[in-house]
Amino acid sequence: MAKKHIAVVMGGYSNEYEISLLSGAVVCENLNSEKYNVYPVHILKDGWNYVAENNTKYPINKADFSFNNGKEIIVPDAVFNIIHGNPGEDGYLQAYLELLGIPQTSAGYYEAALSFNKRDCLSVLKNFGIKCANSYYLNKGNDIHTEDIIKKVGFPCFVKPNRAGSSFGVSKVHEMEQLLPAIEKAFQEDSEILIETALIGTEVSVGVFNKGDEIVVLPITEIVSENEFFDYEAKYLGKSQEITPARISEKESELVKAEAMRIYKLLNMKGVARSEFIIQKGKPYFLEINTNPGISKESIIPKQIRESGMTLTQLFDILVENILPKN
Repeated sequence: MAKKHIAVVMGGYSNEYEISLLSGAVVCENLNSEKYNVYPVHILKDGWNYVAENNTKYPINKADFSFNNGKEIIVPDAVFNIIHGNPGEDGYLQAYLELLGIPQTSAGYYEAALSFNKRDCLSVLKNFGIKCANSYYLNKGNDIHTEDIIKKVGFPCFVKPNRAGSSFGVSKVHEMEQLLPAIEKAFQEDSEILIETALIGTEVSVGVFNKGDEIVVLPITEIVSENEFFDYEAKYLGKSQEITPARISEKESELVKAEAMRIYKLLNMKGVARSEFIIQKGKPYFLEINTNPGISKESIIPKQIRESGMTLTQLFDILVENILPKN
């Protein structure tokens, strides 16, 4: 049987592009080369290119997502989408590929856009009874009433950009004089922000993926940050412990897994998604969901995959087989 052409699309236009390139390298390394021809594709602000092993760049034809591989013109059979942030995690790339009829491994364009918009995602899930922190929304140009904000969310609270990842622009605020600088910092990342009550408890992260119609929940990871919260340094510069499996009770573990699966179904996810929770007084409170979670060597999903007894090659094979047309 002829090998399928798989473009591994990485990079992106956000501050997370470097992490996405690391994740993409792990995908290329672990995709089964006996089944697939694997093409690393960098989508960056300075251009879209297939990057060959000798670092030669071949531009992508945006009319049909084809490229020259040095011998012939390739149109991918499928795209392994591992962009974090814009345009691969917020629906833009998904919509473009759908118009071209090229399947891709992560959530659909609407589901990606909804889940990337933290405020909209929380609003939907709260209506289904998912527990979340109290929150207050602000847009750039709104009048800022600090007393009203604190009346709603209290101290400590988190100030977050609405559409950014890897904890860029996030601050934990303990007192009134920290609030306005934190709001300004968040507005540097996005014109929409949210301010949330800081939940007190154990932070956990759990991956979920589909294998055809079956939904699989991975082992839970407990996050212990040396910093005030699980920020960029904690995520990528070793300033945290990520303990898999999490040191939580069996009952708490069951509740988290059930909630993660419920959220995956409610948001109509596909591919790998990773949900974050704080367990406060024995109950999981949802923080956010990542539809293209990191798969670099430092990332949480590879640790959960290992703990589950699978290999990354097996996972990536499932994700690609999910979307390839069945003959």
